[in-house]
Amino acid sequence: MQVVLLLFLGYIVFTLDKKQEDIPVPVVLLLLGIGLSFVPFFSSIELNKELIYDYFLPALLFISAYQYSPKALKKYGWLIGMLSTIGLIFTALALGFFTYAVGGIFTSFTLLGALLIAAILTPTDPVSVVSILKQSSTDEEVADIVEGESMINDGTSVVWFTVLSSMFVKGESFKFFPFLGEFLIVSLGGAVIGLVFGWIVSKAVHITHHRQYQIMLSIVLAYGSFHLAEHVGVSGVLATVGSGIMLAWEFDHTNKTDHYYESLSSFWDVVEPTVLSLVFLVIGIEATDHLVADVWGLAVLLFLAAFIIRFLVVGGTMQFSPTFRKHLNLKKSAIISWAGIKGTMSVVLLLSLQADAGSQAEGILSVTFAVIILSIVIQSLGVYPLSKRL
Repeated sequence: MQVVLLLFLGYIVFTLDKKQEDIPVPVVLLLLGIGLSFVPFFSSIELNKELIYDYFLPALLFISAYQYSPKALKKYGWLIGMLSTIGLIFTALALGFFTYAVGGIFTSFTLLGALLIAAILTPTDPVSVVSILKQSSTDEEVADIVEGESMINDGTSVVWFTVLSSMFVKGESFKFFPFLGEFLIVSLGGAVIGLVFGWIVSKAVHITHHRQYQIMLSIVLAYGSFHLAEHVGVSGVLATVGSGIMLAWEFDHTNKTDHYYESLSSFWDVVEPTVLSLVFLVIGIEATDHLVADVWGLAVLLFLAAFIIRFLVVGGTMQFSPTFRKHLNLKKSAIISWAGIKGTMSVVLLLSLQADAGSQAEGILSVTFAVIILSIVIQSLGVYPLSKRL
């Protein structure tokens, strides 16, 4: 009954929110969820890692991946790859050391704990931001870069976090080179599984012309690639993203898939708002238990630092490429940086840490949840006016 009511509330929000550029849907859902946390009927709802990671996340990742333009991936592939790998590592390290240095003023974090906070805050989750960027400007370049980067860095950030989290729970010290080796193996392994699985399904889809069976096959692809990769110990997130990208690539290179693409969209376009409604409403309900007054000062500093570091990384990465240096100026760097909102993936990592470390990580949970709330509300509301102004 609770789930049905949450879906109905999500339907109302999506229906009434006709000017999404001013008040994006995720913000409304999040704030509504925080309000619902004070209603006894919803107090028994619990958000756990398995619910989001195993059931919700593969769907959201697959939707973004198969709808992403192969032409955009080819055009911005170098920039997206750099931001999602080397850029992500630099961002996580810089934010981690900043957290360690500044955190001592407010509380005490070990270096590993500070790096964990940074790892949780590194993945970006644009959700409705991409549509807002496209509404606010005729130039879709920034939106394509933000969306493409988000797909890839969700996977690399999970790998980064997983290794750090294991060290934190086991009480081990941070060792860079063993960490880097595992990071590469898990990332590349997931991507390869996704690409292979996606290619196989793109060929198998033509065996039947019944659209409902083809949609069933897409569900197998989205969840099968994810759980297969997780089972063998590599990145399920990158596997699902890779499978969706391969499917999109096949769509772009054959005329026989037009009806299949339409069928997929008719199904997954219903799944997306359904999942988003539940995710952001429940995030709001869950976050209230972890928000305490004495973490907000540090949370504001981390929120500002995360944006500044991301801006420097994005701007610096563009300067290394003569191609992008010519037409991606500081204004576009600012918009790309501001659009890097913390959301679903950050919450997944946070809940994963809670499940593994328990009370040992309560301080990390409190300050990180606060930063995520600030990011979703402030950055989502600021995307439209910032992009119009710049």
